[in-house]
Amino acid sequence: MNRKLLALGLTALFLLPVSVQAAEPAPRRIIVIGEGEATVRPDIAVLSLSVMREALTAREALDANNKAMAEVIAAMKASGIEDRDLQTSGVQIAPRYDYLTKPDGTQEAKLAAYQVTNMISVRVRDLSKTGEVLDKSVSLGVNQGGGVSFTNDDPSATLTEARKKAVADAIEKAKVLTEAAGVKLGQVIEISDVNYAQPPMPIEAKAFDSGAGAAVPIEAGENAYKVQVNVTFELN
Repeated sequence: MNRKLLALGLTALFLLPVSVQAAEPAPRRIIVIGEGEATVRPDIAVLSLSVMREALTAREALDANNKAMAEVIAAMKASGIEDRDLQTSGVQIAPRYDYLTKPDGTQEAKLAAYQVTNMISVRVRDLSKTGEVLDKSVSLGVNQGGGVSFTNDDPSATLTEARKKAVADAIEKAKVLTEAAGVKLGQVIEISDVNYAQPPMPIEAKAFDSGAGAAVPIEAGENAYKVQVNVTFELN
């Protein structure tokens, strides 16, 4: 009797209807990368300046460097540079060796002096004074560096313009691609913003000896800000 019941139960189990849910087809989409660029005149110049002094002892080199850099900073402030726009970027103290060649061809290192280098970053908000500030700093003791780069205090409006161009570029690309493929372009499903501001190109100012009273010639040019957007469209 038990065997018959077991057999009937197994038969009923196999005869139960099985519900299989059909997988929904993946939506048809197209993803396009759009690019946009907008330019603007810079309104800030960033100067990278260094004072290097050398002496027989580290103490003497540091004292000489401190005196020279203090004069440079005082002159910067007198020229209208605010405290917030002056930032020390590093101080290095290092020995300098002379290498003497012995009769047997080997070399012997002899301590010659100590070098102290103080590096400062200066933001100049009046671009017309950039050459003047650079020239004055050299006259007061800056003898290394001289790197100049240009940036913008608030590039948000320029980035907005670049974003609009990037979206328009993505839409235009999507239209071309779908027309070529023979499909219809649907609505926008998703937009992701991958913006990046092109770093200002540094200019190495080499004209330290520009003549008495002559400011270093500086040209600010334009800054280009680029933006990328990823746009996902539905295909009809």
